[in-house]
Amino acid sequence: MKKLTLLAMVLLTSALTYAGGYRISLQGQKQLAMGHTGVAVLNSSELVFFNPAGLTFLNERFTVSGGANAVFANISFQNEQYGWSTEADNPVSTPFNVYAAYKINDWASVGLGIYTPYGSGVEYPTDWEGSHLINDISLQAIFIQPTLSIKINDKVSIGGGPIYATGAVNFNRNIDRTTSNLEGERTNVTIDKSGITAWGYNLGLMVRPTNEFTLGINYRSEIEMNAENGEADFQNVPSGANLNGEFDNVTFNAALPLPAELTVGASYAITEKWLVAFDYNRAYWSSYEALDVIFSNGQESLNPRNYKNASTYRFGLQYAATNRFILRGGYYFDESPVQAGYFAPETPRNDSNNFTGGFSFKVSERFAIDASFLYIHFDEVDESYDYYQENGQNVPFEGTYKNNAFVPGLGVTYGF
Repeated sequence: MKKLTLLAMVLLTSALTYAGGYRISLQGQKQLAMGHTGVAVLNSSELVFFNPAGLTFLNERFTVSGGANAVFANISFQNEQYGWSTEADNPVSTPFNVYAAYKINDWASVGLGIYTPYGSGVEYPTDWEGSHLINDISLQAIFIQPTLSIKINDKVSIGGGPIYATGAVNFNRNIDRTTSNLEGERTNVTIDKSGITAWGYNLGLMVRPTNEFTLGINYRSEIEMNAENGEADFQNVPSGANLNGEFDNVTFNAALPLPAELTVGASYAITEKWLVAFDYNRAYWSSYEALDVIFSNGQESLNPRNYKNASTYRFGLQYAATNRFILRGGYYFDESPVQAGYFAPETPRNDSNNFTGGFSFKVSERFAIDASFLYIHFDEVDESYDYYQENGQNVPFEGTYKNNAFVPGLGVTYGF
């Protein structure tokens, strides 16, 4: 059963890397509709996330925005050589965001944001071909960010604030490709840990050379999530394998870095009705080289990830059709941080083309309804994960992945 323990360590490592390989860009209905641009767009309190420096340039004394999205994701896997074909049965996830901003005076504003930059789920059929890597996973992460914005002069402002992150993870996987109990039930393990917390910060700068042209820059720090004393529950362990209680009351510790991000961008009001925006985002995934997992039974494991830094290119367009109705559209190209040979089915993410749209409808002078939609088309990829081991040998798991997702969203804005 020493082999069982070592394979379990690899399993738990893979579970926690789900957050590292999957970043959800759904931090505001208005800005999502515009290709998730926003570092230089003055729309609403969504600036708490996109660029806190811009809060002092908002016209409203008080504004609050909130919304949620529904993520409908499709993942299919096949390997023609072995005749494998599987489709994931993913649950619908609902990331949300709430932002508020208050203008203290002409040169100072405060804000608060609560949002979910990480959080989704993947669920494969029981005992599918890759069940030794994953059966299902559920990840939740919530960021809470108070903000202060200061206007240096009529054209320049700065802003920022601390980020408090709290999260949870639940993951299940078969322990290897063959082990089962006397009833033929595959040996598996579920890890569960809630209440994971950490701190980071968000800083922004906004410059408005003219009323029509705006420049912005935003930096979010790396946040390291430390999971301590998480629970590892082993099921269907073969008879006699646990005579010494090796798999009873097992806990684990692990650390997961959420990478720093730098975004720069610009917006330009072509006319009173038309606004265009561009953002460039760089995520510093190279900090995620590997993940150490330490178990309460004295075992430990190092699982290589070797992620690379990745860029996202975003374009957005806004058209004020009437005083009450605003249309938005956009596109962004998102690079994957996953390198060849590290493509695991719990994070089947490759380069993607993302198409967005939406609108705002002013019900009254103070209240508006915001809607957005996002269609994600991931490039089809033939890839493998080469670092799963049995009996000291690497056993690659490879095949073709086809992914897409449709993400509608709805929110409201209130201000005066």
